[in-house]
Amino acid sequence: MAHAPGKYADFEDLRERAIALRRAGLSRRQIRDRLHVDNNDILNRLLEGEPPPEWTRRPNAKDGLRDKARELRLQGWTYDRIQVELGCSKSSISLWVRDLPKPERRDPSEQAKLAARKRWEHELAVRDQARQQTKAAAAQEVGEMSDRDLFMAGVALYWAEGTKDKPYGRRETVIFVNSDPGVVQLYLAWLSLLDVEAERLQYRVMIHMTADVEAAKHYWADLVGVDAATFQRTTIKKHNPKTVRKNVGENYRGCLVIRVSQGAELYRRIEGWWNGMVAQAPARLR
Repeated sequence: MAHAPGKYADFEDLRERAIALRRAGLSRRQIRDRLHVDNNDILNRLLEGEPPPEWTRRPNAKDGLRDKARELRLQGWTYDRIQVELGCSKSSISLWVRDLPKPERRDPSEQAKLAARKRWEHELAVRDQARQQTKAAAAQEVGEMSDRDLFMAGVALYWAEGTKDKPYGRRETVIFVNSDPGVVQLYLAWLSLLDVEAERLQYRVMIHMTADVEAAKHYWADLVGVDAATFQRTTIKKHNPKTVRKNVGENYRGCLVIRVSQGAELYRRIEGWWNGMVAQAPARLR
């Protein structure tokens, strides 16, 4: 190998110095300036086999994808599964994981099941996103609720969920039972609109015997803004071993029962309001 006279006379000595500087953390430019090597080909040969220091590496936006691809490959994932999961090309995946051992070949039927499951999970995610967008748009359509809007909604809500008078049993009482916190809050807003005093409201919990009764009482008390100690005696539902309950888990809090004391007159008005709404319904039919 021929070098410029004097400047590169001892190539091996120059290489040792270049490697020492590289391992000390110097960049190519710094080594070039330190050794006065202006020829890039010679500089490449001097540094051949020596990796650059970490600080000189430019961050790559795909580094995270690369690391994830390698992790999935080590778990035995195929290129197809990794591509679906990460949304990158097979050529990139191949480049990133080519030094890793190939996963054991799976049974074709098992591979098909895994692929189908992944596609279905993706489809469910797309559908769920569409559902959430529809719900959000519908919520915006409601706009600001007027007093009359709340009044009409409350009448219909009570007639759907509240106790009602029967021909075979005179029960002119205002009792509302529900397990949905949103429904309960709307109902209480309606009672407030009707100027029903908070002192007339009586609360109790109706819940299954296997649930956390005290936790449920405090949950409902916090929701309606009263002391749990003021709640009436809890109604416990006994377990029927022949049935399989689905309303279980930490989010099961039973139902809240709300009674308006001295509510006979209010009940009669509610029934009258409802009958007035029903009487006008035929005219709205198309």
